[in-house]
Amino acid sequence: METMDDKNMKIAEDLMSFIEKSPSPFHVVSNMEKMLESDGFTALDERRRFNLEKGRSYFIDRNGTALIAFRVPESGFDSFSIVSAHTDSPSFKIKPDPEVTSSGLYTTLNVEGYGGMLMAPWFDRPLSIAGRVIVRCGNGLEARLLDFDEDLVGIVNLAIHQNRKANEGIAYKVQKELLPIFAEGVEKGRFVSLVAERLAVDPEQIVDCDLFLYNRMKGSFWGLGKRFFSSPKIDDLGCAYTALRAIVGMETGRTFPLVALFDNEETGSGTRQGALSDFLRTTLDRIFFSLSFDEELRYMTIASSFMMSADNGHALHPNYPETTDIVNKPRMNGGVLLKYSANQKYTTDADSGSLVRTLCRENGIPLQVFVNNSDIVGGSTLGNLSAQKVGLRTADVGMAQLAMHSPYETAGSDDPGYLLSLFRAFLSR
Repeated sequence: METMDDKNMKIAEDLMSFIEKSPSPFHVVSNMEKMLESDGFTALDERRRFNLEKGRSYFIDRNGTALIAFRVPESGFDSFSIVSAHTDSPSFKIKPDPEVTSSGLYTTLNVEGYGGMLMAPWFDRPLSIAGRVIVRCGNGLEARLLDFDEDLVGIVNLAIHQNRKANEGIAYKVQKELLPIFAEGVEKGRFVSLVAERLAVDPEQIVDCDLFLYNRMKGSFWGLGKRFFSSPKIDDLGCAYTALRAIVGMETGRTFPLVALFDNEETGSGTRQGALSDFLRTTLDRIFFSLSFDEELRYMTIASSFMMSADNGHALHPNYPETTDIVNKPRMNGGVLLKYSANQKYTTDADSGSLVRTLCRENGIPLQVFVNNSDIVGGSTLGNLSAQKVGLRTADVGMAQLAMHSPYETAGSDDPGYLLSLFRAFLSR
């Protein structure tokens, strides 16, 4: 008989498999769209009129990296149940004309940091490149996904013999220490030629690209009893994947379920596909318009709605317990995090937190509280930003993890399952 631990382990395995197939936000959204289409969701185009039907399910993507999916209830509804998360993770983006020659011996690639990352773990591990390439086809332009899916480049450390102070701490400079080695020799044009070869086009057809480095190490379970797992991009694909999986195959309740997955959270969300954009607000407006809601009913529905802003938080690190709050000490496998911040880095208050607590209690989902150590400034997330565009009651939730913003992060094997259970209970209310 399958136990809850077995079910949770399977969900964590599925998450790691999804992450492995999704090396860039473009691939994240493409793979999620395939999941939605297989469940009968219909794609909408923001440039076309929305003609929504009750009982049908729909999704919209913006820029190939942000996604909103929803199910229109068969009967009437008086509120939305929304889960938001983000599709991006810290990485290195390849600059235009990237080939850099060194001493007539090697070619490296010119990169810049995307988001606030732990830089040291990027050294001495297999890396590849993935993202989007714009190709000229006939008289038009076409966006194509690219994943080299091989150990292609490496960011290599300087030997201890040549830097005796290496273990005393280094202030890394991306422009010097973190350019990945790509090839022997200094012949120009090989990178663009390789991109063109993989896409089966001529180099002259390549117009522009958004390409990122990614860690090739596969996810793995480890520790006594396999209670932990490590993988790239647990922040925030652990939340984005479980949110989307929750809306797939569900039955609607008395509220209108919607999942909003934004891009560029790691750089402040200030893009047309970020949480500070109009993506969620205009989608809600167009749902109301298509379903013939008048303006007063629209305002009433928004006032009755609720959003869970889903992004991970820090588990207590056994080697650095002093960095955690002195009372609230989240642990991996301890259950869903409910996140609070007096300075509104997180949106949870007693009102919104009570709904999350009630859902967890009623559905047997373990819950723990996350607050930052009062002397350590924490990061912000989606809820307080999207609230500037749509004023919803919001609570911040997530998983407890370690090594956040490393290219290889760690979390508890049970926690994706707990998060999925919460999202299913919330969206199907």
